[in-house]
Amino acid sequence: MITSSGNKKIKELMALIKKSSARKKQNAYIIEGIRMFRELKKDEILDVFVSESFDALNKKLISEIYPGYEVVSDKIFESVSDTKTPQGVMVVVKRKEYTLENILTVRGEFPHNLLILDSLQDPGNLGTLVRAGEGAGITGIIMNESTVDIYNPKVIRSTMGSVFRVPFIYVKDLKDIIEELYARKIDIYASSLEGATEYDAPDYRGSIAFIIGNEAAGISKDVLDAVKNKVKIPMLGEVESLNAAVAGSILMYEAARQRRK
Repeated sequence: MITSSGNKKIKELMALIKKSSARKKQNAYIIEGIRMFRELKKDEILDVFVSESFDALNKKLISEIYPGYEVVSDKIFESVSDTKTPQGVMVVVKRKEYTLENILTVRGEFPHNLLILDSLQDPGNLGTLVRAGEGAGITGIIMNESTVDIYNPKVIRSTMGSVFRVPFIYVKDLKDIIEELYARKIDIYASSLEGATEYDAPDYRGSIAFIIGNEAAGISKDVLDAVKNKVKIPMLGEVESLNAAVAGSILMYEAARQRRK
């Protein structure tokens, strides 16, 4: 049993939780909790750590999923965990690798249904959009490199497992991606308050992509200028704008509604 915070594996765990650079270097990330652990495929798991108390109650269950797990004292486990009330399971998982071609290869009944994120910073917003996106039937997420790391533990928790199923990529320049999507006959709609039509007016039943911008600054000017279509969500009362995750979810579910009809 691991009982020291100076243990090499514990130090590596803490780095994976706290640092995006460590996650990139080790090509790994962390999930916590038995529910998401059960969703993983065995070849995705690199290591498993359980708290001493969790092991005492669930030894058979953990052994069946991953026999080579490590037991960590409750005190050390709590100090490492990124949650206030740790569930007792922490898993080191191999990062997924997608390409633009993976995302642009349509599988299923409907055409492309993409989400593009421009410098989104809040982990909760990103996680919510991944989860809502799966529910709305999106086929992929494209983000620029200044968007928060999708492997941030807070993002992972917010996705509730959707991160395992929704393909995503990071790109250097969204303008290049926009040109590529237009070349492939994909209509792009940017969420904007100015010069925009109401969000439920366009026909979203063809191949489409929605762009959601930074929580404070919105979509960057160069990206907005590259997009032909802009849509807005009408506001009542004194509300000026919506949370990025809420706005994105409304747009994605409007497309889902139209496609169901």
